Amino acid sequence: MNNPMNQSITIKIAALILSLTILGTTSHGEEKEIKKGLKIAFVPKNINNPYNVIETGGSMVACKEMGVEGKVVGPSDPSASSQVSYINTLITQRESAIVLAANDPNALIPYLKRAMDQKIKVVTMDSDTAPEGRSIFVNQATSEGIGRGQVQMLAKEINNQGEIAILSATPNATNQNTWIKFMQEELQKPEYKGMKLVKIAYGNDEDQKSFTETQGLLQAYPNLKGIISPTTVGVAAAARYLSTSPLKGKVALVGLGTPNQMREFVKDGTVKEFALWSPADLGYLAAYAAAQLASGNIEGKEGETFTAGKLGSRTIGKDGVVILGPPTVFTAENIDQFNF
Repeated sequence: MNNPMNQSITIKIAALILSLTILGTTSHGEEKEIKKGLKIAFVPKNINNPYNVIETGGSMVACKEMGVEGKVVGPSDPSASSQVSYINTLITQRESAIVLAANDPNALIPYLKRAMDQKIKVVTMDSDTAPEGRSIFVNQATSEGIGRGQVQMLAKEINNQGEIAILSATPNATNQNTWIKFMQEELQKPEYKGMKLVKIAYGNDEDQKSFTETQGLLQAYPNLKGIISPTTVGVAAAARYLSTSPLKGKVALVGLGTPNQMREFVKDGTVKEFALWSPADLGYLAAYAAAQLASGNIEGKEGETFTAGKLGSRTIGKDGVVILGPPTVFTAENIDQFNF
């Protein structure tokens, strides 16, 4: 016969396990709920960028899970000045938190400080501000790993020899510039002495400009062996140009892209491999971080932990940085396993 006390204990344990899926974990292991009535606004670099659409889509999924009111607002062009008016409006609307992919590391600081003075929590995702402009930065992976990994990927394809170029987004993009810094450091290693970075071009995260910049690189540097484009807009535009060019298969292209954008170019041989994390998971994690901050469960201090739904427990690192995880490398062998 079953012991009623054992049954009671079993029921309590089951209830506790269930509660862990919806509660936030603090650095002391206490479980705290997401506060009711939160409003979180998400401001991407630019509203119609396919990458940003996927990213903020993940944020909206997280908000629905948490019972939080979420919305996405932002400019059509990827400039810091265009983000300012949206930040100011969100301050007047008294949002609980603002989650921002910054178009400049410093220009937005005064406006974000004004938000924080009004008790609005600020989280950056994907592209950071200086630390004083936010409480937490949700980063895709380590910036060093992304930058050095792109060089390593391209070097493998061109046997560590030849002229190379970088096709970036905007000149002030925090994430792009940080990755490029580590690319340049990686290129100083002895094994890459046969590779020469001849140009950093900027497509401004616009499809047509990125396409034109690719054309210009190939015309200006006829001996170019490879291009790194650490932007989803840029790498797709560069692949589109190369796919119909006599240089298809002769100039290697690597970068950061989504599988759905790049699938045709991998299958037709224009691109051998590229990398990316899940943009949806990045937005999802940022939403949970913002909600935990706005609920008072965390403050953004190094060593604090919190629960982020399906992504589990996360730890806040130095300077308030939370890492999503290492990117996935996509090739012809695995690309059909992914749909985003």
